[in-house]
Amino acid sequence: MSAGPKSRELYRRACELMPAGVSSPVRAFGSVGGGPLFYASGGGCHFTDVDGRRFIDYVGSWGPLILGHAHPEVVEAVTMAARKGLSYGAPCEHEIELAELMIGAVPHLEMVRFVSSGTEAVMSAIRLARGVTGRDDIVKFTGCYHGHADHMLVAAGSGLATFGTPSSAGVPASFAEHTIVLPLDDETALERIFSERGSSIAAVIIEGIPANSGLLVQRDELLHRLRGLCDEHGALLILDEVITGFRIGPGGAAARYGVVPDLATYGKVIGGGMPVGAYGGRRDLMQQLAPLGPVYQAGTLSGNPVAMAAGAATLRHLLADGGAAYARLEELGSRLQEGIERVFDEAGTSWSVARAGSILWMSLQEGETPRRFEDIRPEAAGIYARLHGALLERGVYLAPSAYEVAFVSLAHDEDVIDDTIKAFGEAVREISTG
Repeated sequence: MSAGPKSRELYRRACELMPAGVSSPVRAFGSVGGGPLFYASGGGCHFTDVDGRRFIDYVGSWGPLILGHAHPEVVEAVTMAARKGLSYGAPCEHEIELAELMIGAVPHLEMVRFVSSGTEAVMSAIRLARGVTGRDDIVKFTGCYHGHADHMLVAAGSGLATFGTPSSAGVPASFAEHTIVLPLDDETALERIFSERGSSIAAVIIEGIPANSGLLVQRDELLHRLRGLCDEHGALLILDEVITGFRIGPGGAAARYGVVPDLATYGKVIGGGMPVGAYGGRRDLMQQLAPLGPVYQAGTLSGNPVAMAAGAATLRHLLADGGAAYARLEELGSRLQEGIERVFDEAGTSWSVARAGSILWMSLQEGETPRRFEDIRPEAAGIYARLHGALLERGVYLAPSAYEVAFVSLAHDEDVIDDTIKAFGEAVREISTG
């Protein structure tokens, strides 16, 4: 389905004013073809574009809308907060409430600090790790995205480790030279880098479940060995829970794997759809932040009262009734996964669906579902582009990138899931015979 006439006209105007007409690259539909749909409104698990067409939404603002679009409790909280003022640049009660909800739900969080995005949270956690350890090197993994700060925009080569290779123009090599990149799912690479450079490593950062280059669900053993190596060499373990935090369960990926990080970063769900990030962890580490300690970090809009109110309303809903919301999300996610895999089987493919709670990703290639970015075959992106278009024709909206995941919300129900599975069946048959 191509964008409707109103979307096309808006996009034409946008391209005159903004690079590629968008405020974030993937929104430009470059990898799936056609032009972007411009939203007019969202409600529950649906949105309506400016041409009046209604879609089942599995993007959900890229993860934050776990309750669905315009959830009444969140809208009411935002409305009440906005009436009192949009920004203070000063402490407010809502940030205390959100901090209490987070710390009460996550055992390893003893203190948190709020920022305005996941990128900012990661940047600040890394600075803190370097400040408290007195070391410079950071270890990250291919397939893990930690925002667009310069020192995180590095990519691995073909060896076990790559040192400081920027993957974006405008990033000086000197900014990235202290970032070491390893492949996922490879204890040998981990052991080797700690053996060679363990005394210079300030921290290792890893997505709880890598979800920006497919959904690369890791083995428990990898996370536990990573924890052990950090302890042995005096490095900190930073768990990036920007996507997984309060999405796959109240304890996020840390609870799923039974791994306790020193620091963790958050975003998306904790803002309920508003721009929010946070980082936190051990009290002794967090007390090294200014004004208590020597590590500086600040933000004009940090702890914004409207964003804090939205996040608190979202977490209150999720954590009510003993976290029954997560059992419901597990049911819905499982139903969708099983239905799509049934469609794939009936079509005679060995494609699969990776899932972690309400996060799903389609592996459109033969063989085992990948655990490493390097194992994702490029031809799968072409299949996804055709499938994406066929699903749009049937009113199902997936992320306009083969490497992004789908999110189920509490606003989806069995009927919507079943309608989606039916649409998948028709779409797979179409692209298989077209």
